[in-house]
Amino acid sequence: MKLNYTMTGQGAPVVLLHGLFGAARNLGVLSRALSVDFTVVAMDLRNHGESPHGADMRFTTMAADVAETLAGIGIGRAAVVGHSLGGKTAMALALTRPALVERLCVMDIAPVSYDHEYDDFVAAMLGIELHPGLTRAEAERALSTVVKAAPMRAFLLNNLVLGATPRWRVGLSEIQAAMPDMLAWEDPAGAAPYPGPALFLAGSESDYVRPDDEGEIAARFPAARVARVAGAAHWLHADKPAEVIAALKEFLGA
Repeated sequence: MKLNYTMTGQGAPVVLLHGLFGAARNLGVLSRALSVDFTVVAMDLRNHGESPHGADMRFTTMAADVAETLAGIGIGRAAVVGHSLGGKTAMALALTRPALVERLCVMDIAPVSYDHEYDDFVAAMLGIELHPGLTRAEAERALSTVVKAAPMRAFLLNNLVLGATPRWRVGLSEIQAAMPDMLAWEDPAGAAPYPGPALFLAGSESDYVRPDDEGEIAARFPAARVARVAGAAHWLHADKPAEVIAALKEFLGA
């Protein structure tokens, strides 16, 4: 599957991959900063943003989407930066197609399985009646019974397109069905340790990359370095953009 993408800047190519329920535009702060020194290709993963929808959301499949999109652009090798779901996709790409990955940065995720309550979020989003005249305030009230944190509600509602025929940009049914695949981690078939430079950038206030996970990272990415951004949680690029940008620029060789 060829993904929707934006391409800005000039220089060596850097691919940006967003997290679950996000889109390329959610990494705009990184794209704008990095495009000063690099050609930044920010992609919408399948079932997100303006990319096509598809039932299969295994990480090998999503990594193949990235590879196909790069081939269509004419990029044979790039640095790859992925956050959360995008980070798992980036890891799968590096483990199965290392020739495509110049260097790898994974933001606040590890090659392990997770247990989160995103099923409830998807069910709440699907439960909103998409009638003509639907307002954002009405949709937010409906979500608030399940999604208690206002910032998370706002993030999810970025995917709602209002108007005469309201719709969700994200493929909610596909995501709901594929949630077990996205929360789990199994090494892809044919995977081999990725020998290239790798940075695992985690939020110090997040529990997505625990000390016990560092052994799992090292086993698959022997050249990896784990660094933590002080004061940042899971959305570290939103919490501490200047620090994340500085770390990325240093790692990417700006």
